[in-house]
Formats: sequence, structure tokens, C-alpha cells
Amino acid sequence: MSNADQAATEAKAAASAASTSAQLLADDAQRTFREAAKHFERAVHEGLEQIRAQSRAYADTAGEQLEEAQRYVVDNVRERPLAATGVAVGVGVVIGLLLAGGRR
Repeated sequence: MSNADQAATEAKAAASAASTSAQLLADDAQRTFREAAKHFERAVHEGLEQIRAQSRAYADTAGEQLEEAQRYVVDNVRERPLAATGVAVGVGVVIGLLLAGGRR
């Protein structure tokens, strides 16, 4: 076997080894990306679940506070209907003046 043949054989072997190494690296990279995507998806899902739970708690608290405010208003209107009517008229007049003042 001549030096040229030997060099060609060694070059083919090196090219084959490089191709195999590149394929192994590509496979490893794909596996790593898949694992990272699964991890990211799991983290996003857990974050969304936590946000849902917190928003439910906030909504429940807000609902309770609105019910309490409504009871307070209804009780005060029942106790003092004239005062409540006067306050409502006063608020209406102030809002009307504010809205009318913006048109001038």
C-alpha cells in the first residue's frame, strides 16, 4: 500500500469518526433540548396553577368585602333614608358639575 493510499484510508477513517462524533453530539443536544423543554413546560404549568390559586383567593376576599360593603350601605340606608338620599343627590350633583365643567 502506498503512502497516498494509506493517507486516503486514514482520511476516510477520520471523516467517519468525525461524522459519528457529530451525530452523537447532535443526538445529545436534541435530548438536552427535549429535557429543557419539558422542564420549562412543567415550571410554567406550576406557575400558572399558583397564579390561579392566588387569584381565586383574591376573588373570594374581594367578594366578601363587596358583600360587607353592600350590607353596610343597605343597613345605613334603612336606618337613615333621608340622609342617604341627600348624600346620593349631593354625589350626583358633584359628578354632574364635573362632567359639565369638562364640556366648556
